Amino acid sequence: MPASRVFELPWHARARPMDVVLIVNPFASQVTEERVRAVEAELGRVGAVTTLLTERPGHATQLAGSADGSDALVVFSGDGGFNEALNGHAGEAPIGFLPGGRTSVLPRALGLPRDPVAAAGKVAGALAEGRLRRISLGRVNGRRFGFSAGLGLDAELVRRVDRLGRKHDGRRPGDVAFMLAAARFVAGRHGRFEPALELAGLGRAAFALVASTDPYTYAGRLAVHVAPEARFELGLDVVAPTSVRPSALPRLLRYALRGRGQTTAPGVLYGHDLDRIEAACDRPLPLQADGEDLGDVEHVVFEAERNALSVLV
Repeated sequence: MPASRVFELPWHARARPMDVVLIVNPFASQVTEERVRAVEAELGRVGAVTTLLTERPGHATQLAGSADGSDALVVFSGDGGFNEALNGHAGEAPIGFLPGGRTSVLPRALGLPRDPVAAAGKVAGALAEGRLRRISLGRVNGRRFGFSAGLGLDAELVRRVDRLGRKHDGRRPGDVAFMLAAARFVAGRHGRFEPALELAGLGRAAFALVASTDPYTYAGRLAVHVAPEARFELGLDVVAPTSVRPSALPRLLRYALRGRGQTTAPGVLYGHDLDRIEAACDRPLPLQADGEDLGDVEHVVFEAERNALSVLV
């Protein structure tokens, strides 16, 4: 694929064609040249599409920042690329997300089809009709996230999967690798997680999961409902077990799969629709945002950026 190209199709009765910037991560699991062309064709029904390919980590942030002045920004990637684009997008143009990764939590949580071409058709229709949804975002130590951030357990799992490296084509391991890493990690801890941090105003916890929407993530087709009351239009929710023993694991897993129980469960701290969540760690703990490893931290501030973004749905 060339690094950049302009793709145009005829449109009907427009005084001025819309300018649509399409950022594509060619290394995302479900991105192929054929799908990129099909996505361009769908978006091209409503305007002139400029396609920009990411070349390295962090590149989507730069490309999104350079897209100011366009009528719309569309990102065809996995969750890492979505997160980068969110951190580069500072303009008023609406943004659309097309599922290019195996999980692609953000577009799925927004109700878009899992097929990227079908999702592109829906995004194009939203742009033509002016159909927007205004959503909130989260920030963790200043970095934006679209759907979740975690301190401790899930961040450690993200790191362990990252250590497996990428395939020869640059693609990350999939859900099976993540679940195996989770099983090995929990087994290595004998199913025990002691209090390791303090959540201001809430109490001591073993780890913290922060969400701006529900589901928190997906395991294949299965939605994982860590924070069932979280909504894109609200602030942040936090779920934090005070400690974990082997006997509690089935109960916690049941909460996540059913999406109920954790908001009032003993031994689980739950905060809903919060503007700020502050955590002080007993020792440096791993931190993740939208599945991206942000390193180890001792102090974390999660903040809600309410009414932050117009999305095409």
